[in-house]
Amino acid sequence: MMMVDMNNFLSFQIHGGADHGGGIIDGVTGLLAFFEELSTHDPGGIFSALMPGISSMENIHPLLVHFPIAFLSAFFVLDLLGTLAGKQQWRNVAGWLLYLGTVAAAFTVTAGFIAANTVAHGEDVHEIMERHEHFGISVLSLAALLSLWRMKAGGVISGGANSFFLVLAGLLWVLMALGADLGGLMVYRYGVSVKAVTVPVSETGDMHPHNHEMHMHNH
Repeated sequence: MMMVDMNNFLSFQIHGGADHGGGIIDGVTGLLAFFEELSTHDPGGIFSALMPGISSMENIHPLLVHFPIAFLSAFFVLDLLGTLAGKQQWRNVAGWLLYLGTVAAAFTVTAGFIAANTVAHGEDVHEIMERHEHFGISVLSLAALLSLWRMKAGGVISGGANSFFLVLAGLLWVLMALGADLGGLMVYRYGVSVKAVTVPVSETGDMHPHNHEMHMHNH
């Protein structure tokens, strides 16, 4: 009951309430009922209710992987733009994004190795997983190298050395994109670590039609 109430509330927020025939009052009522029911559960049950996605995950690698992708991508773009525009302040921010991305990559690669040893997969996926791991290690190694170089230079790299630095940063982004592509391949084509559910269909055999457009008249 608790999860149904919360799902109805979240669906109202996304779809404007039209799909469920409710309005703001129904949405608030569902939210209050959810929190009332939440208070009756132990800490484990509360966490499962608040974070059903994380609770259903077999490992945290898919959760962590977004952070190095975001940090290192932002680092490359901002460092490149800062170089072209002659903005050292932009490059200083880019440096911190590089450091954060490197730390995030370390945690992500570690979680990836743990996942590889615990997630069931067949021979068709094993080779893909091995390549994915190699890309992850390459990204972490290159990010660590760039971080050490940046720190040793005091955050300021110029001239031909900076051009080479940016080439390596571009290579880092390419390796990261290739690794992410293989990760997506394992999940979306082979369903690695995915608990599949049956898609509900109508009596005619068609999937339930669902309008994802916002219903402005409800706001």
